[in-house]
Amino acid sequence: MVDSATSDIASWIDRELAGSRFSDERLGKRLRKLLIQLDAGLGEPLPLACRDWANTKAAYRFLSNDGVSEREILAGHFASTRERVAATEGPILVLQDTTEFVFKRERSEEIGAITYAPGRRDADRRPQLRTVCGLLMHSSLAITPEGLPLGLTAMKFWTRSKFKGTTALKRHINPTRVPIEEKESIRWLDNMSQSNALIGEPERCVHIGDRENDIYEFFCRVAAEGTNFLVRTCVDRLAGDGSHTINAEMAEVAVQGLHRIMVPTRGGELEEALVELRYKAIHVLPPIGKQKRYPALTLTVIHAREPGKPTSRPPLDWRLITNLRIDTHDDAVEKLAWYAMRWKIEVFHKILKSGCRAEDAKLRTADRLVNLIAMFCLLSWRIFWMTMMNRVAPNAPPTLVLTDNECKVLDRAVPDRIDAKGHDPTLTKYLTKIAKLGGYLARSHDPPPGNIVMWRGWRRLMDISAGYNLAMKDVGN
Repeated sequence: MVDSATSDIASWIDRELAGSRFSDERLGKRLRKLLIQLDAGLGEPLPLACRDWANTKAAYRFLSNDGVSEREILAGHFASTRERVAATEGPILVLQDTTEFVFKRERSEEIGAITYAPGRRDADRRPQLRTVCGLLMHSSLAITPEGLPLGLTAMKFWTRSKFKGTTALKRHINPTRVPIEEKESIRWLDNMSQSNALIGEPERCVHIGDRENDIYEFFCRVAAEGTNFLVRTCVDRLAGDGSHTINAEMAEVAVQGLHRIMVPTRGGELEEALVELRYKAIHVLPPIGKQKRYPALTLTVIHAREPGKPTSRPPLDWRLITNLRIDTHDDAVEKLAWYAMRWKIEVFHKILKSGCRAEDAKLRTADRLVNLIAMFCLLSWRIFWMTMMNRVAPNAPPTLVLTDNECKVLDRAVPDRIDAKGHDPTLTKYLTKIAKLGGYLARSHDPPPGNIVMWRGWRRLMDISAGYNLAMKDVGN
C-alpha cells in the first residue's frame, strides 16, 4: 500500500502502467512500487531508493525474476505512447539511436563485452587490450515536429560475448555481401517495424537516423511497409544507369536556395550559419552484391553545405536521403528541421545516464541490469516530457503534468513574486519552480530550463514533498 508521501508519484505511474500485463499480478504490483521508490530517489543507488533491506531484497528478487523482462516492464509505456500518438495530428518523427552502458566489473562474463580498449602496457611497453564490460541499447523515440517526446516505441538490448571490430572483419569478408539478418544492423529494421506496428499508422511515421542508419535494406523495408524515412547518408551509391554515383549527380545540381540556421560553436555558444541547399530525386541502385535481391529506388537527396570556413567550428555539410517528396525550398528546409530533431534521442540517453545514473548500478548480470535500465527509461522519458511540455504548451493547466498536492508544495517551497500573485496558474509557472529548485535562475534573458535543472529540481521536490506529507500527517494526528 502506498502512503501519502508517495501518492502523487503513484498517480502518473498508474497511468503509465495501465497497459502492463504480467503472468503474476504480484509482479505488476512490485513494478509499480519499485518505480515509485526510484522516482522519489531519482539517481540514488538502489538500496538508498528502497530505504530498507526488506524493500531492497524485494527489488533484487523482482529484477532477477524469470517472469520479468524489459518487454513486460515497457509494455504499459508502449501502450501509453500509442494513445498519445493517436491524440495528435500530423507526422510523427520516430528517432533511432544506439547508446552504450559501461560498467566496471572485475569479471565481465555475466554481463558481456561491448569493445576492446587499450589497457596497461606490458614489459615491452606495448599497450594491452582490455575488455570493456557493458550493454548496448537501441531505442526508438516518438516525438512531434515541435519536439515533444510522446514516448518510446521500440527497444532492444544486447551484449557481445566476443567483440570483433569492423576493420578486422573487412580483412576476411566484404560486409556488403553479408545478409542484413546476420548483422547487428538488423536492429534498425526491427525497431522501425515494431514502431510502425505499435503506432498503427505507418504512413504518419518518419523514421530518422544518423549515418549508421544509411542501410539500403532499411530503405527497402520502409517502402514495403508504406512508411517514411529521413537519414543522414554517408555511402556514395551507384545512381541512374549505374555509370555514375549519387555524389557525381548532385555535383551537377545548382544551388536552389539559402537557409540560415543556428549552430553551436566549440565553446557551446550559438551562432548563425548560412547554408546552400541542393535537392534532387535520384534513381538509386542497390549494392552490386545485392542487386538480385533488392530493387532500385527513387529517393531524394538533400545537400546542405556551408560555403565558408568558420573559425569557431567545423563547417556544416549535411547530406540527407529520404523517400519523402521534396518539391520546394520550404519542403527542403522542413526536412532539415526534422533531422535536427534527431539530437533529442541523445538528450534522452543523457538523462538516462546522468540523471538516473544508470551506469552506477552494481547489479551483477545482464538480465538484471536490463530490467533496471528499462525502468529508468520510464523515469527519463517523464523528465524529458516535462521539460519539453514547458516549451510546447506553456499556458496549459499545471494539472496536465502535476498533481494538486505537488502544486501546493511548490507554492510553499518557491513562493510567487509579488507582481505575479493573482494570475491564473499555468504549466510553465510550476515547471519553472521545479527548475528553480534545481538551480535555474529564471532571469528575463535566460532560455527555458533544460533537462539538467529539471531532474535536479525534481529530486528536491520529491524530498520536500515527503517532508511536507509527513508534517501534514502529524498535524492531522
